[in-house]
Amino acid sequence: MLKKVEFEAKSLQEAEKLAVELLRIQKDKIKLTVTKEKKGLMGFGASAMYEATPNVNLAVEGKIYLEDILKTMEIKTRMEVRTQAEGEEIYFHVESDENALLIGREGRTLLGLQFMLRNYLNTFIEGHMIISLDIGNYHENRKKQLEILATKTAKEVAQTKIPVKLDPMNAYDRRIIHTKLSEWRDVVTESEGEGEHRSLVIKPKR
Repeated sequence: MLKKVEFEAKSLQEAEKLAVELLRIQKDKIKLTVTKEKKGLMGFGASAMYEATPNVNLAVEGKIYLEDILKTMEIKTRMEVRTQAEGEEIYFHVESDENALLIGREGRTLLGLQFMLRNYLNTFIEGHMIISLDIGNYHENRKKQLEILATKTAKEVAQTKIPVKLDPMNAYDRRIIHTKLSEWRDVVTESEGEGEHRSLVIKPKR
């Protein structure tokens, strides 16, 4: 999960410099371990093999990162952080008196904050990891609304055999509907359009 690099260096100073270049994170967030020492001839040419990994707790690091952003916005918040699947899923839940401001129109501010959080934590990890941010249960409530819309529309399409194009929505919302209807036997979902105008179409299965 956390990045790991191995390399050879002639001194601790050189090892620290190489670790920063290879991991692309700050020196104070790196753990260096000597894995093998190589003795030189008559004291010359000595070196060591090093292993470098991020020395961070991802849940704590994400919490501090979010708190710094919210402090800059001068918004007081309460935050809960949960890890699941042996640390491979991290869920951040924020509550404040300014939930509407932090969520933004159609959840755009929330999605922006989540994008920034994911990008930041991705600098420490390799491979796939689920990092989710919710504010005032917006995602949870939105998911319920979209699943109700998906079910209602799918029943209508299955009955009439006429495709229905939903209003444009972001990738997160489209994925919720697609997942909800993925196992339906009589309808299929397809995305159409580009960018902000991308929509989901629910069609009868032929």
